[in-house]
Amino acid sequence: MIARRAFTRAGIGAVAFLPLAACHKDWTLCAQDLKPGATVADLRLTMTEAETGRIVTAADFRGKVVLLYFGYANCPDVCPITLQETARILGRLGRKADQVRVLFVTVDPQRDTDAVLSHYLALFGRPEFTGLRGTPAQLQALAARCHAAYAVHPSADPARYTVTHTAAAYVFDRVGKPQFICAGLSSKTPDLPGITNDLAHLIG
Repeated sequence: MIARRAFTRAGIGAVAFLPLAACHKDWTLCAQDLKPGATVADLRLTMTEAETGRIVTAADFRGKVVLLYFGYANCPDVCPITLQETARILGRLGRKADQVRVLFVTVDPQRDTDAVLSHYLALFGRPEFTGLRGTPAQLQALAARCHAAYAVHPSADPARYTVTHTAAAYVFDRVGKPQFICAGLSSKTPDLPGITNDLAHLIG
């Protein structure tokens, strides 16, 4: 996957695409992981917070910059690398990281219980990470709003249990408006300085 990133000036639409470059005001949405012509809707969700077991909605994260990622705890490569790089970005933000929430939405809730998910995210050592589990309908609704794709094929044989999912992180501002997509965080050369600068721009 080619690492590409985009920033929006007014709303989001998959219309003009810019390659990775320095942060400025004229970013528009990157095409990565989106269907042609697709747009990302405002953040709206109702799910269970793995760490507390309580039901949360998008309103619980208002006032914070939100980075939303679809994944699963048994992911062998893309998810842990993405989370590791995200943790590095938060480290670069310093005290500003407290203004960010990373929502890890499991696409495999059958195996990712609250306990499993909260333990997995704790391994990355960032208090900004939050695990979310939803019903099939809740997960489907959130994925549809982001135009994210996922598929789970359960099996009694772990080697045959397969999961696929969109490998991009969706970034929303403090009021839940979509701003840009981070694609390529699991690549060999993610643009950590650029993404850090973009998040700092949203934090203010």
